This record gives sequence, C-alpha cells and structure tokens, in this order.
Amino acid sequence: MSTAAERAAQLELVARLKSAFPELPDAPTPDLLDHARITAYLKPVHDVGGEPDAPMKYENKQYEQWEELTYVICEVLAWRGIWLSEERRRIGNVDVGRAEYLGLPYYGRWLLAVARVLVEKHHIALGELSERMAEVQARYADGLNGRKLEAQPKSAGDGSDVKRNAHHKRAVGKGDPQIYAGQAGEAKFKVGDRVLVRDLPVLFYTRTPEYVRGATGEIDVVAYESPAAEDETWDRPDAKPEWFYIVKFAMSHLWHGYTGTSTDTLRTEIPERWLAAAT
Repeated sequence: MSTAAERAAQLELVARLKSAFPELPDAPTPDLLDHARITAYLKPVHDVGGEPDAPMKYENKQYEQWEELTYVICEVLAWRGIWLSEERRRIGNVDVGRAEYLGLPYYGRWLLAVARVLVEKHHIALGELSERMAEVQARYADGLNGRKLEAQPKSAGDGSDVKRNAHHKRAVGKGDPQIYAGQAGEAKFKVGDRVLVRDLPVLFYTRTPEYVRGATGEIDVVAYESPAAEDETWDRPDAKPEWFYIVKFAMSHLWHGYTGTSTDTLRTEIPERWLAAAT
C-alpha cells in the first residue's frame, strides 16, 4: 500500500527522467523541429560515444550473483535458439529508451531484455510474469541476508514445441561469424584503401557509431563476413552477409579540438554498406 504523498513523489521522479529539449514543448508541432533535432531524437540510445559527459572513474567491481545468473540466462536463450546476440543488444540497449539505458545497471538492462523477448515471443504471458515477480519479491521481503538466490520453478517442459531460430543449428561446430564465410562475394575494399563512412539515416538500430559518420579513414583489416547489425537484430533469414572491416582513423581528424599527437589513431569495426571510396 502507498500513500498519496508517496505516489506523488514517484510521479515527480518519473517526470524528472523525461528526455526533451528544454526550449521545446512536449509533442512539438512539426514546424518547431529542424533536421538536427529530429536526428537527435531518432538516435539509438546506446550510441553515446563522443557525447559530452562528466569524467568517470573506472573501478573493477565484483559481479553480484544476480548479474552472473542474468548472463547465463542470456547465453542459454541464444544457445537454445530463442534469440540472436544482436536481438539481445537491441532489446536491452535501444528499445528501453535513453533514460533507462543511462539509468539502469548494465545487467539490469540485460534482465529486462530477457523478460521482453520471452513475452514478445509468447513463451510467457505478461500477467504470469508479473505474478511471479510479486511472488519472488515476497519470498525475499526481508532481504537475502547472506542467502543465495534459489530458483523455484513451478513446472518444467521438454520444449519440443518451442519455436526457435535456425541460426543456432547452422552455427554448431563452426561458430559465428564463421558460418557466413564465402557468402559475401568479393570484398569491395582492401587494406590501405581510403574510405568515407557514409552518413546514412539511422532508424531503430545500428552499430556504426555516430562519431565516425562522415569521417574519412583507412582500411586496417578486412575482418569477416556477416549480416550487418541492422538486419541481424531482427533475425532475418534472408539477410545477405557482407564484409566487415576494421577502419583506422586519425584522432586529430576525428575529434574537434583534439590536443593529442598527430599519430594517435582509433580503430572501429564497420560493415561494408556504411563505407564508400574516399575521393
């Protein structure tokens, strides 16, 4: 049970999490939005590289038990053909929205992705999931107090009628992306070629970071063949593999006001569709 004051405080907290341009009203009319703002709103939230932020201190933290269990659950779901790794990245990193992406722990987002994929693919009903969450919450109402989390499933099935993808079968004994070898045709670029990263429109998902789009770099490695992230994240069986490259960029050309040396470089992986020959 909650009081009116507690509910009001929670709603006030939610309102503070909203992401918006302060000079614009909520749901602005089209004439108030320019191209830059539309692009910013549509940007996948996990693509944060290069954005201004406060300095962060790196600490090597020991994983908690629930984090380790979450990792295992995600690996098992992939191993059993429920989803692909790119699906998990999209569902856990992008579909959650910017406030949740930046506000939740890393494996907290993975855990939300597990719940979403199981509900969306009809392996569990949302009402059933909510009831089970309440049940587990009541079981540990006084905290763990040194206890280990204990699974208490109500039932178990053989899973023979569960719809699965074909990827996990094709990859057995080969691995990913090795299963796509020889399917992309001849590579368009070779080591040493100068390339321009295309500034393609971005909708819903990509793994090509914004800070290199429109920049010129050099092919450092012709890496492997695989479907691009934009196709693989929805497990499209007809997605055509393409070449992936490691592209090298001069840091002084990449970052405005860079104060390091002219020999500093950055390397990142980019699929062929995002690259054009530099003129």
